[in-house]
Amino acid sequence: MILLLAAWFVAGASPGPATLAISGTAMAEGRRAGLTIASGVLCGSAFWGVAAALGMSALMLAHVWLFELVRYAGAIYLLWLAAKALRRAINPPSALGQGAGRVLRRLFVRGLLIHITNPKAILSWGAIYAIALPAGADMVAVWHLFAKLICVSGFVFLGYGMLFSIPGVARVYMRLRRGFDTMFAILFGGAALKLLTTRLEV
Repeated sequence: MILLLAAWFVAGASPGPATLAISGTAMAEGRRAGLTIASGVLCGSAFWGVAAALGMSALMLAHVWLFELVRYAGAIYLLWLAAKALRRAINPPSALGQGAGRVLRRLFVRGLLIHITNPKAILSWGAIYAIALPAGADMVAVWHLFAKLICVSGFVFLGYGMLFSIPGVARVYMRLRRGFDTMFAILFGGAALKLLTTRLEV
């Protein structure tokens, strides 16, 4: 079980749209914003974990159009994030221009959508259940495993929000803001392209 949780940790901590969004937000807007978007990502992960536990991953494998629908929605959303980052790189905003509560709600929703529109997330949850649970495992065992995995995910995502909001890291970002935002635009665009070219293997 320890090796399984370690593998889940490494997979979650690997660079991807979620970790990019969390780190970029934390550097640009501080710890509260970073933890807010991380909480949205974590809720998105929990959504797919519950969905996989209830059998939705098998449903998506049986009806590929569901996978395709989520895949295209995810690619479009990542392209939107790429365009936003590119716009910030070209014309950095001088201020947020909104109330703090509204900004935090939008950040939470952004994090949630990043994971909700990633169809590979539910397949990952389905695969980990299939690997870790014996045949015929009851729902108590499923939820017990879910609790462990979501705790690891929380450690990863919230940890990114904490780490990249350290003042020294934020100062480096502010000095190199255009370069960072350009990099985020390229990486979000690359993630969208990768998602568009993904093929479901059954």
